[in-house]
Amino acid sequence: MTGLTLDLRPGTGLGAFNLGMPVCEALAFVDQHSSIFDVVHVKYNEEPLSLDLVLSFPEYGFHLRFEPRSQRLRLIEVYDVQLLHMRYATSSIGGPHAPATFVAVYALFGPTFPGTFNLKRCIYHLNYPGLSFVFPIPPQHIDYWQDRKGELPLEFPDGTTPVMSRACIYDSTGEVCGSFKLVPALQLLGGGLYMEEVHAKPAEDIHFNGNGQRLVFGASPQDVWAQLGRPCCIQKKQIDPMVIHSASDPRPQTALCGDYFYNYFTRGLDILFDGQTHRIKKFILHTNFPGHTDFNCYMKCNFFIHCPPGHLIHIALDKGAEKKPLETVTNRCISSVSKWSEVQAILGDGGRAAIQTQGSDTNPFGPTFVYGYRDIALEVMKNGHIATVTLFQTGRSSGPAR
Repeated sequence: MTGLTLDLRPGTGLGAFNLGMPVCEALAFVDQHSSIFDVVHVKYNEEPLSLDLVLSFPEYGFHLRFEPRSQRLRLIEVYDVQLLHMRYATSSIGGPHAPATFVAVYALFGPTFPGTFNLKRCIYHLNYPGLSFVFPIPPQHIDYWQDRKGELPLEFPDGTTPVMSRACIYDSTGEVCGSFKLVPALQLLGGGLYMEEVHAKPAEDIHFNGNGQRLVFGASPQDVWAQLGRPCCIQKKQIDPMVIHSASDPRPQTALCGDYFYNYFTRGLDILFDGQTHRIKKFILHTNFPGHTDFNCYMKCNFFIHCPPGHLIHIALDKGAEKKPLETVTNRCISSVSKWSEVQAILGDGGRAAIQTQGSDTNPFGPTFVYGYRDIALEVMKNGHIATVTLFQTGRSSGPAR
């Protein structure tokens, strides 16, 4: 391990890591500089929306904390300042050779308002716009500083000075109240593709809110290029593994397949074309949750699937599943953060699930479960969150849209 120096930009970022950037962009930068960042830990909770998604760099003592719903960087935390050189203007702070003392930090960043003292944790927060430093206060000096509220702990009575233990960078418009759990991510500016709302109606179309693009089943590749531009990748689908479940379809079936995908990784979207008619037959929407084999292959698709009240449910994979009338559901919308229990409340019992392993030898996360309904199939992770949603038209040809 060699020393690393990163530019400290209060309220903006650290080095190439900018507040508000998606986790996919951060991981792409890390991958491009793997000789520097050769040890990276991805940390997430089994309930992925309850806590931050964290990229940790133990060799350099800092975390990147991403807001779990948008997966955008909201907080940068340097938890071991002895492992990282931080450069501000023309000076550096941190690293193994020069302790980041309170006096040195105050001299470099200048005057600010008095900080806050956490008596329970014995730490002092020195705050600047978009930047906060944490200084432990030794127990023997607690009473001394309790009697001097409003003063800066530049020096202890024995002549020593506090030494910084942590630095945090966050959006300068956010408020810090001794805890960084509530610091929001930067506000997402309109007009960009990331986290653009994608609204879909089963068996009909998908609509992109940003620039008003609309794609329908049966559209041609030329239509897709005109609406979304060049795909990130085009892949041929060699085999259709689900054709065996279409035994009741009277049309000739073969596992060999000439269909092909347009992959829009930056939109979290795949589009499947019929290899004979060259018309759209499926849309695949990705949530990019950690704990799935496709994590970081796609950016998150911020989709909303609107299921009309009269949408009759038909179990596609489990032909023997009992079809029961659904109870009235006020919000009949499935989103990228919906859980399987919420989907069942809208669409009804999914019947038995098809098991998706993605190759057991290379998949450390275990299988996922695919539930089929009329015009929609959902891949569900073990924690109950949706990994992908596939939209199609049941029992209809993929000919040109009318």
